[in-house]
Amino acid sequence: MVTGQNRYDETRAALLPAFFHLHSIDECGSTNDLAKQMAGDGAPEGTLVWALRQTAGRGRRGRAWSSHPGNLACSLVLRPGLSAGQAALTSFVAAVAVGEAVSALVPGKVTLKWPNDVLLDGAKISGILLESEAGRGGSVDWLVLGVGINVRHFPEEALYPATGLLAAGADVTVEQVLTAYAGAFDAWYHRFLTQGFAPIRAAWLNAAQGLGAAVTVRLHDETFAGRLVDMDDDGVLLVDVGGTIRRVTAGDVFFPGGGN
Repeated sequence: MVTGQNRYDETRAALLPAFFHLHSIDECGSTNDLAKQMAGDGAPEGTLVWALRQTAGRGRRGRAWSSHPGNLACSLVLRPGLSAGQAALTSFVAAVAVGEAVSALVPGKVTLKWPNDVLLDGAKISGILLESEAGRGGSVDWLVLGVGINVRHFPEEALYPATGLLAAGADVTVEQVLTAYAGAFDAWYHRFLTQGFAPIRAAWLNAAQGLGAAVTVRLHDETFAGRLVDMDDDGVLLVDVGGTIRRVTAGDVFFPGGGN
C-alpha cells in the first residue's frame, strides 16, 4: 500500500550528504519493498526511501516491524559490487552508524547486540533488515538496507524490551534523526568500501553488548549457553561453550539478567 506521492524531496535532501537521493512518501506498507522495486528498475546507489508511516514492515527472520508517524522508517539502495558474503557485512556497518547517531542524540549507554540490534540502556531502539539481489559472477547486483529507529513510539510488548528517543530524554524530530543516521552511515559505509571490514568489526566489538559475559543462543533447532568471546572477520559470533568455540551464523542472543 502506498499513500501520497513518491517524490524526490529536494528540500529535505539538502540536509543529507551528497551520496543520498531522497524519495519521501506519506505512507506505505514496506519501505524495503519500495526500495527493492526501485533497485530492480535501476535506481542508483544512494536512493533512500523514507516513509512517514510504515504499516507492514518486517524485521529479521520475518518479524513484524510497523512504524507509526514520529518514528524513522527508511530503506537505502546500495550497489557495493561485493560478493554476497562481504555484502552481508553491511548490516554491521548500519548498526555501527545507527549506534553513533543515537549516541549523538540522547544520553545513555548505547550498545550493539549481534547481529544488528542497537540497544539504549539495554532496550532495543532500532531494527535493521538487509535484502539483496544476486548478480553475475558471485557478486550482488544490489542491496536494500532497511533501518527503523524508535523516536516517539516503541512497542510495549515485544520479543526484547524496547525504548524510543523521546522516552530516553531526546525530544528530536524524525528529520534530525534521519540526518544524524545518514551522516554516520555515509562515513562508515565509505570506510568499509575503502578499508574493508576491520574498522567496522573493531567499532562493533568496542560497543558490543555482553562481550565476555554469559549468553544464551537460540538457534532454529537448539538452544545453548556459553560465554560470548568475539566476532570474527566474517561477522560470525564466537561463543565459548565449556572450552569449545562455537560459531554462530544465525540465531537469537539473550543475556541473563537483561540487556536482551
